[in-house]
Amino acid sequence: MSRVFITAGASGIGLAMAQAFDAAGHDVWVTDVDPVALKALPGSVTGRHCDATDAQRMAGVMAEAGTLDVLCANAGIAGPTARIEDVELDDWRSCVSVNLEGAFLATKYAIGPMKAAGRGAVIFTASTAGIFGYPNRAPYAAAKWAIIGLMKTVAMEAGPFGVRANAICPGAVEGPRMEGVLEREAAAKGMTRDQVYEGYASGTSMRTFVEARDIADMAVFLATGAARRVSGQVIAVDGHTENPDPRL
Repeated sequence: MSRVFITAGASGIGLAMAQAFDAAGHDVWVTDVDPVALKALPGSVTGRHCDATDAQRMAGVMAEAGTLDVLCANAGIAGPTARIEDVELDDWRSCVSVNLEGAFLATKYAIGPMKAAGRGAVIFTASTAGIFGYPNRAPYAAAKWAIIGLMKTVAMEAGPFGVRANAICPGAVEGPRMEGVLEREAAAKGMTRDQVYEGYASGTSMRTFVEARDIADMAVFLATGAARRVSGQVIAVDGHTENPDPRL
């Protein structure tokens, strides 16, 4: 049985990952900042309250979990929806801290034991915003581009020790976080929520949003022996994004 550690794993994409790995018979550990969501986790999943940017707490929880086979560095927030000239520095720092520093910290504490064990898979949750850019979401896009650079560096550093690293880039994912993005973008652009939704969907060749379980299924695949030679890759699960929003 593999031991899997997922940051921000009590809701959204992280919860879907936890459920998928748990269903596949893995020993799943989850951190999250939401104590209510943590209490709702299946009894077979170990949950710990932890802010992804709290270095001391993260180090402690990961030490408690022990040597990992799989790390899903998944914690992230949407950040502000605003033109670059209107983004406040505190909002920029908050978004970059959770999305990028959170991934760095989790990897920092997981990678040494993985290398010593001669095995492991680190799976970063990036975004198609880290491939195309993202108008009105500069902090988020910048952090997700940086995660891809982090992933490729980890793959190069840890590969000789049998540790792989990859990044999954979700497109627009159905759920509460994306609903918030849709509402904020609609207000910023003077459009309705449905118009913004259609803009996202029509920007993909499959004309659809994706679901959290689509991301989870890819994470489970990347953790298996079937992906044993897949490393350093940026893998979009997005219905093939042609343009983040063709109406811009």
